[in-house]
Amino acid sequence: MSVAGHATPVLTARAAGLIACHRCALVHEAGRERCTRCHAHLHSRKPLSLQRVWAWWIAGIIAFIPANLYPMLATRQLATVHEDTILGGVVTLIDSGAVGIALIIFVASIVVPLSKFAVIGLLAISVARPSRLDRHARIRLHEIIEFIGRWSMVDVFVVALLTALVQLGAAASVTPGPAAACFALSVAFTMLSAQSFDPRMIWDAELKQEPQT
Repeated sequence: MSVAGHATPVLTARAAGLIACHRCALVHEAGRERCTRCHAHLHSRKPLSLQRVWAWWIAGIIAFIPANLYPMLATRQLATVHEDTILGGVVTLIDSGAVGIALIIFVASIVVPLSKFAVIGLLAISVARPSRLDRHARIRLHEIIEFIGRWSMVDVFVVALLTALVQLGAAASVTPGPAAACFALSVAFTMLSAQSFDPRMIWDAELKQEPQT
């Protein structure tokens, strides 16, 4: 509701002097150090949230670079060894007619990680300075990032399956390349970055920007 063009002030739990346990969700009065039910430390917001977000984000970027420069997969057939990077593997799959699989690998290994980096960086910046992006849209972006995080290991799963299935002794074998470990680390760091972000900071930033009446 609004009166005379002014939005009705929003009463938050923090403003009401309440704090919820992050582990069991039991609500307490502000000032209490530990939850009376599960004895977890109580805090209104995740401690050092933005610092943790940026630290994991940078670590993810650093790991993502060699993940795309080094071979993801090494295939040995008799005396021939063939190594493929992520993009090289996508091209090979397209040349062999497996366009659908190539598209899945490209989206999961290139598009999704880069999108996650961009969205997490956007969210972190938006709570530190004024943003034109609607707060509800930012909340939805954060939910989407957390949801798709579980599908980010497709490349690593493919390498693991091929390594287990294609072991024909001296005839042929498939082994993971150094990019596999880098890619797994990049995904893990990005997931930690997303989990470190406290979406309640979006509302805090909006409340600070609202004119006082």
